[in-house]
Amino acid sequence: MTDLPLSFTPDVRAALDAGRPVVALESTIITHGMPYPQNLVMARDVEQAIRDEGATPATIALMDGRIHVGLDQPTLERLAQASPVMKVSRADLAVCLSTGRTGATTVAATMICAALAGIRVFATGGIGGVHRGVETTMDVSADLHELAATAVTVVSAGAKAILDIPRTFELLETLGVPVIAVGQDTIPAFWSRDAGLPAPLRLDDPAQIAAAARMRRALGIPGGQLVVNPIPAESEIPRAEMIPVVDAALAEAQAQGIAAKEVTPFLLDRIYALTEGRSLTANIALVLSNARLAARIAAAGA
Repeated sequence: MTDLPLSFTPDVRAALDAGRPVVALESTIITHGMPYPQNLVMARDVEQAIRDEGATPATIALMDGRIHVGLDQPTLERLAQASPVMKVSRADLAVCLSTGRTGATTVAATMICAALAGIRVFATGGIGGVHRGVETTMDVSADLHELAATAVTVVSAGAKAILDIPRTFELLETLGVPVIAVGQDTIPAFWSRDAGLPAPLRLDDPAQIAAAARMRRALGIPGGQLVVNPIPAESEIPRAEMIPVVDAALAEAQAQGIAAKEVTPFLLDRIYALTEGRSLTANIALVLSNARLAARIAAAGA
């Protein structure tokens, strides 16, 4: 590990050395998910939610040629206002580091960095997946293959609702990724609690989820597991209400020729406008809920 470009905050290093629970957090939601200063407030609140559950948060970002595992307050504020920032996945992680650029980690990159740092649980909002129109674009997020390769438990509110959700979960099944629903028998759809798809697995106890992760490692099965935690009921935007909003945003993206890594930030921005800010409020609520659950899973020894 000493040869790797890893920089730990003292609290994260101390927690890892002592075997205390640590939860990784991505940084793309800070740099590409919402504007300043809401992004900074959200990042601090999510970290505090993890601390309140007895775990240590480790927000991960790439800065000055180093993988920062945990961000102190000045560094977090610097990241929240940084521009430009690379949106980093598996393909460009090494280039971002070697060139010293500032990079925000997606789900895939956060999983890689967390595993390098010895962190086994990661909380996010929603994972990437199979984009609509994949027949012509071949646009499939690297997050799915990372879940099949890297042994980290990822707690999310499902796949982002802008995606082709049935194909996303079909591909996860093909890749052998366990998808574990919490508290319900259906898969959630990010802003909405129900995507209309049955969940392949259900475990409501964080200790059971942690035990499943340990068993997977003991069996030598590669990859992690995806925990899909529905947004709190009081914060959801029902699926019937979200579908026409997402469709309208997708039509705008297609008309403007938005493609590749620019698609998701564009769509989230348009959906924010079309829902008059409700999507951002819901997004923050689901991230906080996922962070709390991830801390409990980490505390149970995942």
